[in-house]
Amino acid sequence: MEQLWAPWRMRYVSTVTGPLPACIFCAALAAGDDAQTLVVCRGKLSFLILNAYPYASGHLMAALNRHGVSLMDASTAELKETMELTQRAMRALQATYRPHGFNVGVNEGRIAGAGMPDHLHVHIVPRWDGDTNFMAAIGETKVIPETLGTTWERLSVALRSLDP
Repeated sequence: MEQLWAPWRMRYVSTVTGPLPACIFCAALAAGDDAQTLVVCRGKLSFLILNAYPYASGHLMAALNRHGVSLMDASTAELKETMELTQRAMRALQATYRPHGFNVGVNEGRIAGAGMPDHLHVHIVPRWDGDTNFMAAIGETKVIPETLGTTWERLSVALRSLDP
């Protein structure tokens, strides 16, 4: 078995204490410490949060504030604000990271790949030419080149500059 030496990750992985909350989105909203919970922007009906296990640097999620709502049950106002935050996230990511494209999507239900099936959220994943390479294809390892704290800081600043 090949090993990837990344000692700087220990600080991150050692911060998880105790059982994970039933809903990471509800816990993040209630915590009040946006830097700690990775919330980069709050709206009235939805918010942006960094994915704690990103596919790429800058992997964000736009989530409804309300728990237990499917895409079919969300109000027009909730969907509108969530999509507006998705657009803002893409603009902030473009300005900060200059990706070549994006994957944007919703996984509805556990069978469809939703890790948090009871809390509607939209994934926004920046992509670059060549971001799939031998590390992922052969080594089954994804390399994320910066800490979540650095990503949070960079995107928080970029999103504030895009405030309506």
